[in-house]
Amino acid sequence: MPTHSETRQLPYSAQQMYNLVADVAKYPEFLPWTAAARIRSNEDRGDHWVMDADLVISFKVFRERFTSRVVLWPAQHKIDTEYLDGPFKYMHSNWKFEDIEGGCAVQFHVDFEFRNAILQKIIGVVFNEAMQRVVRAFEQRAEALYGAQG
Repeated sequence: MPTHSETRQLPYSAQQMYNLVADVAKYPEFLPWTAAARIRSNEDRGDHWVMDADLVISFKVFRERFTSRVVLWPAQHKIDTEYLDGPFKYMHSNWKFEDIEGGCAVQFHVDFEFRNAILQKIIGVVFNEAMQRVVRAFEQRAEALYGAQG
């Protein structure tokens, strides 16, 4: 079903970008179609954190809540997300941030399928554009938080 992968080079550190994406509670402040976010639990497991979070997504007439398990790997600057409950058949996403000269490389991948065939069809038409808009929203948030660097 729909998948999207991209790599961007940004003028921020891997740590800055990791911190921005890991702050799920702030997503409604800047992420398109994200109406609400709630952290249900956040557990330190030594080398990683496991967070369960609810997001409410609003798109046209659809408003859906879904729960994800977000696994944060601070030392590796990685974030893995796994779908737990809501309107999807499945959903996985991954972020990886790597320091490079002049900033960091940001790798993003998402793969999902909605249970609702109508919603899947609507999203399918605009999926790549929507995912690019999401990634741009993170870039714009980085600029707002860390300033134009480079």
